Amino acid sequence: MSSASPVIHIVDDDASFLRATSRLLRASGFAVKTFASAADFFSQRDQDAVGCLVADLQMPGMDGLELQAALARTRNPLPILFLSGHGDIPSSVRAMRGGAEDFLVKTAPKMVLVDAIRRTVARDARERKTRAQRREANERIGTLSEREREVLGHVIRGRLNKQIADDLGIKERTVKYHRQSITTKLGVPSVAELTRLALEAGVLAEFPPTFPKGQ
Repeated sequence: MSSASPVIHIVDDDASFLRATSRLLRASGFAVKTFASAADFFSQRDQDAVGCLVADLQMPGMDGLELQAALARTRNPLPILFLSGHGDIPSSVRAMRGGAEDFLVKTAPKMVLVDAIRRTVARDARERKTRAQRREANERIGTLSEREREVLGHVIRGRLNKQIADDLGIKERTVKYHRQSITTKLGVPSVAELTRLALEAGVLAEFPPTFPKGQ
């Protein structure tokens, strides 16, 4: 997890508005970086930066919605807040469906903007924590062998050792050996914790429900 201070990244092709907004946010206690275009933002962006992105909707080249879509495909996407002088319902709906934290017009009161930015920065912290947990869980599950992953799938579906042995065509003592290895590698002793780890890693869907033979 990064301990860096959050930075508000503002992307807008209106130079005067960019200056005014950056002054307002700095006066409100935020660290700010400004960019005249989406291309400038991506060329200068720190991939591990924390904070959020405040973007105009209509800009030359890549517009705000295209910027949002491109940002979502990155390894650590910053949450985005739209601040536009040309807001309309279809665009705002697309932005919100794309995961934007909020969609404000440029004439929004100062405190409305500041509150929205605080929410967006808080969201970044939550989502960054979730991504870090998922990466760590994936790394741990990645240490398992193919057979151990098979056994894990049966274990978190509530199957007993004898049932797992029958399902996989192996001996019960072999299942016990694999379960011990799984516990050692993952460092979690209970089925509940194994299930939570698989959920955190986003791999629970890889382990479909299992049924006794003949069903």
